[in-house]
Amino acid sequence: MTDFSIKPILTGELVVLRVLDEQDFPAMKAAMDDPEVARLTGSHEEIGDEKTLEWIRTRKDQPDRLDLAIVDKATGEAVGEAVLNEYDPDNQSCNFRILIGPSGRGRGLGTEATRLIVGYGIEVLGLHRISLGVYAFNPRAQRAYEKAGFVVEGRLRDDLLWEGEWVDSTVMSVLATEWPVSNSR
Repeated sequence: MTDFSIKPILTGELVVLRVLDEQDFPAMKAAMDDPEVARLTGSHEEIGDEKTLEWIRTRKDQPDRLDLAIVDKATGEAVGEAVLNEYDPDNQSCNFRILIGPSGRGRGLGTEATRLIVGYGIEVLGLHRISLGVYAFNPRAQRAYEKAGFVVEGRLRDDLLWEGEWVDSTVMSVLATEWPVSNSR
C-alpha cells in the first residue's frame, strides 16, 4: 500500500529533495511571486504571506501527498518544490507538479528533481501511473518531462485563459512498466 505519510530525503548529484519547512518560506515566496512562475503554472491569484507560510507548515502532515523542497546542492538553497498529489489509491496513480524559481532554472535541477521524485513514486510507493499537465507556452518543461520518461498522451484545448488568450495544455504520463530503475539514479 502506498504511504505518503513517510517524507523521504532523496539525493541526486545536483539536488536534495526534502520535506518543505518554514525555512523554505523566503525561497517559495520569491518563486511564487515571480511573474514567469505564475505564467508557467497558470496561477492567476496571489497568495498572501500568512496563507503561504501556513501551507508550508502543513506539508509534512499530509498523508495523501508528498511535497518536497528542491534544494540546490551547490548553494544549499531551496529553489522550488516537487510534488506528488491527487492520489488515486484504486488506480495506483497520482499527479506530479514541479515549481522552480528563477535561481534554479536552466541548470538541470528540475530534470533531476523530477527523476528522483518519480522514481520514488514508482519504485518505493508502488505507483503504476504518474501524470501531469504542461501548458503549450512551456516547451522547455515538456522537454524536461520527456527526458525524465514522461510520454505525451494528448492535448486539452483552451485549457487556460491567460491574459486574454486561450492556451492548450499537454497531458503526459509515465507508467511503472516504462520506468527503468536506472532512470532515477
